[in-house]
Amino acid sequence: MKKLFLSAAFAALALISCNNEGTAVNTVESMKTPQMENFDKAFKSLGDPQNRPTEEERKRNTSELSDRRKALLVPSSKELILSTGITEAEITRKTGGDMSQIIVWATQIYMQKSDEIRKNIKSDK
Repeated sequence: MKKLFLSAAFAALALISCNNEGTAVNTVESMKTPQMENFDKAFKSLGDPQNRPTEEERKRNTSELSDRRKALLVPSSKELILSTGITEAEITRKTGGDMSQIIVWATQIYMQKSDEIRKNIKSDK
């Protein structure tokens, strides 16, 4: 009986330990909003073969994204901005529909939310 109790206690401690370890590793990712995750995915999709800069885009040798590549980011950028309570009309008014400004604004929101998540994680420890 004593062996069974000790085995059960050891197993419970092992499960709790593993569970806490996984939680610590995944906390930042799990605290991201769906809009933040979509924004991440959109940026990562720029590395997909079909979304990489074309030869012509590379020849221009600018650090700015082409309109084709910006268009891939705008939907998730708008979604992230809208998630903060800002309206579509306000986005249009503030950016004039300029894709670069929309992406920059969304990036600022993403960074702000990421900082808030990090602060929350630090305060929880």
